[in-house]
Amino acid sequence: QVQLVESGGGLVQPGGSLRLSCAASGNIFDIYAMGWYRQAPGKQRELVADITSGGSTNYADSVKGRFTISRDNAKKSVYLQMNSPKPEDTAVYYCHANIATSWFRRMDYWGTGTLVTVSS
Repeated sequence: QVQLVESGGGLVQPGGSLRLSCAASGNIFDIYAMGWYRQAPGKQRELVADITSGGSTNYADSVKGRFTISRDNAKKSVYLQMNSPKPEDTAVYYCHANIATSWFRRMDYWGTGTLVTVSS
C-alpha cells in the first residue's frame, strides 16, 4: 500500500509565501515523476509543476517565476515553494507521484489534497 501525505496548506496573503510538502510511504520500489496539481472551485484539475527523479522540472505558465518545485529522493518527498501567490492560486493542491511497487507494477498515486487560500 502506497500513501502520499501532503502538508503545509492554509491561508496566505497575496505576495506572501507558503511551502507545501508531500511524503510518500509504503511498499515503494522506485519513484519516478512527482508533482503538484491543483483544482479550483468549478474548474478542472490542472498541472502546477512536476519534477523527474533526475531533477528536471516543468511548470505551468501561470506559476513560472513564482513557484519552485523540488524533491528529496532519500526522503521520498516533493515540495512546492509558493512565492508571491495571487488570489487566483486559491485551490486544493494535490500531490502526485508515479511509483513502482515492483519490477512489474508501476502506477500513479495521489494525495488527498491540501487547501491553499490566498486572501488578504
